[in-house]
Amino acid sequence: MDRFVVVPASYVYFLSDDRVLLQLRQGTGFMDDHWAAAAAGHVEKGETAYDAARREAVEEVGLTDLELEFVTAMQRTRGGEPIDERIDFFFTCRSWSGEPGIVEPTKAAALEWFPLDRLPDPVVPHELAVLQGLTAGIEPYSTFGF
Repeated sequence: MDRFVVVPASYVYFLSDDRVLLQLRQGTGFMDDHWAAAAAGHVEKGETAYDAARREAVEEVGLTDLELEFVTAMQRTRGGEPIDERIDFFFTCRSWSGEPGIVEPTKAAALEWFPLDRLPDPVVPHELAVLQGLTAGIEPYSTFGF
């Protein structure tokens, strides 16, 4: 039996009223020109998913003092492709300190607020599933690509 490596990542959806803050990815090599969570990234060695979410928020949009609410953990794959399996931890945040801005201009072309019922196109597919679940309901454990 072949074992696989699980790669963890944390995502933060900043919410204000019925709007979500999204970034337009560029220069990353993964889903460039797609809209995505304003803050997201791999969980580093010794970090919790919560710690990673807070660190990414500072590094990507300059926000601190996040009050995170856990939404779902998503087990993700690309079906038959030989990639690492992923476990993504999704959080929402309605309270923070600072004004959001693009901190890494080589990785984000834009940062904008969108109504949850009128999301831009395209959105990173597994993230779109979670964003739609924010209004339609989502289980604490979800999957994508199986």
